[in-house]
Amino acid sequence: MGGALDARGIKSSPDNLVAEVEGIIENVDGMALVTKIKVHYKCRIPRGKREDAERALAVHEKGCPASQSVQRGIEVEYSAEFEEADE
Repeated sequence: MGGALDARGIKSSPDNLVAEVEGIIENVDGMALVTKIKVHYKCRIPRGKREDAERALAVHEKGCPASQSVQRGIEVEYSAEFEEADE
């Protein structure tokens, strides 16, 4: 997500981007397996950059090696809340 924001002129420094991640573990055929990962971002963005930030959220997983790897067996769900701030 950070790279996708940076590519759109939105700084993703640690103060501007925080991720909360939750792993869902379920019993599958008698074995505890991670079946879903929920990622929720909190992003501070400049005023007027919401559309760019929403586009970054929509496309970032396509360029993320970790996401592309785990999606073969684990559902990954993304959400975000954007706080617009004057820079």
